[in-house]
Amino acid sequence: MKKILVTGANGQLGRCIKDAAAGYPDVEFVFVSKEDIDIEKADLVTDYFRRNNFTHCINTAAYTNVEQAESEEEKAFAINAQAVKNLASTCNKNDVVLLHVSTDYVFDGKKKSPYLETDATNPINVYGASKLEGEQYIQKITEKHFILRTSWLYSQYGHNFLKTILKYAEAGKTLTITTEQTGTPTNANDLAKALLQIIAQDSTGYGVYHYSNSGETTWFGFAEEILKQSEKLKEADLAKTNHYRTFAARPEYSVLDNTKAQNTLKLKYIDWQESLQSVIKKTVINL
Repeated sequence: MKKILVTGANGQLGRCIKDAAAGYPDVEFVFVSKEDIDIEKADLVTDYFRRNNFTHCINTAAYTNVEQAESEEEKAFAINAQAVKNLASTCNKNDVVLLHVSTDYVFDGKKKSPYLETDATNPINVYGASKLEGEQYIQKITEKHFILRTSWLYSQYGHNFLKTILKYAEAGKTLTITTEQTGTPTNANDLAKALLQIIAQDSTGYGVYHYSNSGETTWFGFAEEILKQSEKLKEADLAKTNHYRTFAARPEYSVLDNTKAQNTLKLKYIDWQESLQSVIKKTVINL
């Protein structure tokens, strides 16, 4: 029987994996948060793995506040790099397959066509740099790994762009959204299913892959589609800007090419607008 450890259980992706896990009754899942095990501490990770017979580890634990990372660099690297190193080392020692979620922000955004896994990385902010270092540790330490870079993740859980837009619209606040960045909104539920599919089909094509929904848009286009599908477009005060200031630099273009994962891992990709519909239907906004 497969036994899967899922870190970051309280995050949006961890919660989506928990939902998707219901479709795998013959698999044992162990969901942990930082309160259960602090993966920044190597000895705790080693001890936890020794007491369990895991076959796979899905790491969704991450420092994801792009803005705050600029002033909390040490913390970002501790979670996104050092903790990942601990997991990779322990997985390698225990012959556990590691599935790790990374980001489109490992790229600088200067390319004008979708990024391939083989394209040169060049992060332009602390968050991207910390995630890239985590990737590099995995690649150096353990052969049995799948690194899935994703982009603009959202879901019905946690704090994310989708829920922020809906809350602001509901409150009648003005929404000024940037057109400066182009990427692909990705439904965390789709990513969760993809991660479990990789495990279920006993994939051995280890390496780095890209997984996002298909298509591309700007943050303004994403906001507009959210409001349109939720039937709040008419009541929302939505404006676009191409001069939206942020503390952290952001890649202007970070669309990911999913061809490798389609061909090698047989993963299916849903158009981002179509996938958004399913999340809007189940999103509960607590105003």
